[in-house]
Amino acid sequence: MPRLYFRFYAALLASLALLTLAVVLLWQWAGAPTELSDRTLGTLLRNALPAAEAPPEQQQAALERLTRGLRADITLFSKDWQRLAYVGEPLERPDRRMLRQQRMEMLERMQERRRSEGRLQGDGGGNGGAAGGDGAPGESRALPDAEPLPRAGPLDRARRWARGDEDLDRPLRLRRFQMRLDDGRHIISNTPLRQMPSRMRLHTILIGLAIIIAIAAYPVVRRVTRRLEHLQQGVESLGAGNLSARVEVKGSDEVAALAASFNRSADQIEALVGAHKTMLANASHELRTPLARIRLALELSKEQVDAKRRAGLEQDIAELDQLIDEILLASRLDAVGERTENDELDLLPLAAEECARYEEADLDGEPLPVRGDARLLRRMLRNLLENARRHGVPPTTVKLRRSSVDGVDVAEIVVRDAGPGIPKAEYDKVFEPFYRSSNARDSVGSGLGLALVRQIARRHGGDARCDHLHTGHSAFVITLPLQNGSQSV
Repeated sequence: MPRLYFRFYAALLASLALLTLAVVLLWQWAGAPTELSDRTLGTLLRNALPAAEAPPEQQQAALERLTRGLRADITLFSKDWQRLAYVGEPLERPDRRMLRQQRMEMLERMQERRRSEGRLQGDGGGNGGAAGGDGAPGESRALPDAEPLPRAGPLDRARRWARGDEDLDRPLRLRRFQMRLDDGRHIISNTPLRQMPSRMRLHTILIGLAIIIAIAAYPVVRRVTRRLEHLQQGVESLGAGNLSARVEVKGSDEVAALAASFNRSADQIEALVGAHKTMLANASHELRTPLARIRLALELSKEQVDAKRRAGLEQDIAELDQLIDEILLASRLDAVGERTENDELDLLPLAAEECARYEEADLDGEPLPVRGDARLLRRMLRNLLENARRHGVPPTTVKLRRSSVDGVDVAEIVVRDAGPGIPKAEYDKVFEPFYRSSNARDSVGSGLGLALVRQIARRHGGDARCDHLHTGHSAFVITLPLQNGSQSV
């Protein structure tokens, strides 16, 4: 499934594409007559002018005849930009450097004209309204005759006012307009030759604008979704058991409000779970006091109680003591911050020690180096053997071997007995606390043994599961990362 920021970004790009397509279609419908007029004008100019191979005198005469009555500078260039003819002032081939230089010269002329007007006003005020120089009193000084420049029209002045240009009446000579004829010749003029830009220019501008918006929108969209990703990481960390997981609250929008709500919920969950664990641990500790009193009373009155009843009471006390011990261990394993030993161990000696406690337990395997807590690993093996003794059929077989999970070498512990095994529908349920299989021979036990097995295995970076063997029986399989594996405790 695509990431959220990619979906936002794709929606933005799709909107830009639709906008561009709509404008292109609108131009096809409304701009075609204008573009056709450009082509018509180009064809008329080509037909009115001599052929490109004609002598320059003929092209000059034809250009003067076409531009009769126009106050403009127009130059005709060949295909390779050689000047063929011109009217008015000869224009150069337009380039950015030339246009920049012309703008600078025009600015200098404007500044000079303003200074001249200022001097005239100053002379008139100082002489009581008379002009300075040799002129007669009351007679204004005439400026040298010069060809008037074409002034900006109303539309040009409105555009300059919108841009914040101070000189609304600046002449249009700085602008250059170009038209390319079908035979390759170029016409350069300081007056507009066409009504609107060509379709190719419009398409290029639209595509460029869409690309610029797309590039500028990516960091904005990514910034929004990055905060959502941090929030997702916090939720996943909280779900994995890290009750102290919090996310940073940035900004004041909906994402920041969601992050603040998550932090408040995480605080409440951490407080509730902490109170539950504290109550469970305190209750388990408090149960040991009356249990010790019952054991002491049984020892003092063993002469008054027959041996059979005393053995039953001792077994009940032992099971209750084991239940309290397993509840305390489960509560400690649930705590994410609880420190776990990380020693170099060999599973084969640990399994041999635990198998030696049971008469009908066989061990087969090879040395498997792992890292972990020896006390917890012994408890895991002991719970598996005790579960097989209580609910299975002897003999019990423990096999240690190397295996691979997703390309990572792991140590595998397989424990099975000669009984019918566990139904496939209960393979996962047997690891739930206080669950009893339908094939259990008795109800002896606390119901936490296999749940602790899975907790200890996962605490060491592994897992516990129930598998079906080819013999028709079932077996418990524990996987733990080897010391040289890619996982660690």
